[in-house]
Amino acid sequence: MNVLIVYAHHEPSSFNAALLQVAASTLEEAGHRVTVSDLYAMKFDPVSDRRNFTTVFDPNRLSQQAEEAHASRHQTFAPDLASEMFKLRSCDLLIFHFPIWWLGMPAILKGWVDRVFALGVVYGGGRYFGNGVMRGKSAMCIVTVGGLENDYDGSSKYASIETVLYPIHRGILEFTGFEVLSPFVAYGPGRVGPAERRADLVALRARLENLDLAPTRRALGRDGASASDTEHRAALSIASSQTDVTRDSVVSKTLFARR
Repeated sequence: MNVLIVYAHHEPSSFNAALLQVAASTLEEAGHRVTVSDLYAMKFDPVSDRRNFTTVFDPNRLSQQAEEAHASRHQTFAPDLASEMFKLRSCDLLIFHFPIWWLGMPAILKGWVDRVFALGVVYGGGRYFGNGVMRGKSAMCIVTVGGLENDYDGSSKYASIETVLYPIHRGILEFTGFEVLSPFVAYGPGRVGPAERRADLVALRARLENLDLAPTRRALGRDGASASDTEHRAALSIASSQTDVTRDSVVSKTLFARR
């Protein structure tokens, strides 16, 4: 399986970087082909305008969709975008990996979506949702949040994590045809100790070793049933308990990384 991880965190010593190491190594060890678009390392430009194209459809007015349709027909997207579009179209599993900032994506990742998810590339011609261009492919989010899990239970400070991620799950991924897997969430890595961070790293390894068991939003119901999420967390806990973390070099090296 071809896996594309679009990664958005600027700090190499962060807990997100630790999660990325675990994710990439686990998937590769399972026999998957992994490509990582590390947006900050790439210095990816998130601004979407005429720089997206090497041709001009209408010099008098910038209609983004009209220019995207023209570029799609004539294969005239800017080289940096054409490369990312090729990775996207080639993947079987797309992973967005990022910290949630202000209840959303970092700007650099949102800009990647704005520029790469172009008309004629991932949607258009009546192809969206169940008939989407990306139908047959899967997608998931690996995220960290600043708060603890009970901050995102819908009864206190924030709505549920599924509600927070709804614009991404529904408005971006399902809209273009992806089957969306339940997200992996690391809560408050900067507010917990090494044991909790180690448990998250091990749980992520177990999750990615068992992708065929991962629930989908369709299976859970579009609002993401919390009971099913709890059951899945318990299943991951059982799987994680079978991993000898003292022999896991990636987990050991990244144990003390923070958000």
